[in-house]
Amino acid sequence: MRGDAAWAHGRLPGALHMPAATIRSRAATEIDPDARVVVHCWGPGCNGATKAALALAELGYDVREMIGGFEYWVREGLPVDTAGGRVARTPDDLTVVPAAAGCEC
Repeated sequence: MRGDAAWAHGRLPGALHMPAATIRSRAATEIDPDARVVVHCWGPGCNGATKAALALAELGYDVREMIGGFEYWVREGLPVDTAGGRVARTPDDLTVVPAAAGCEC
């Protein structure tokens, strides 16, 4: 999961900031037990989301890890909530495959 400074920089719309160290004490009161939970870190080089997914799975949550994390969400040009409102950056040519290329991902 992302730290406070990274969270302040921007976050996925609808995201809940819950560092892995707080999951066991907060999950039951802040996450619907029937919800599918998706965890993410800053980027693919961080393993905090993996640790968070394990903690949530051990508590019985249906959990998935978003590979690529916040970094690749932003690089794909998807919306981000900031203190100034919702923004989306121009997609990065290195991560977005043009529709004309016929990607069947």
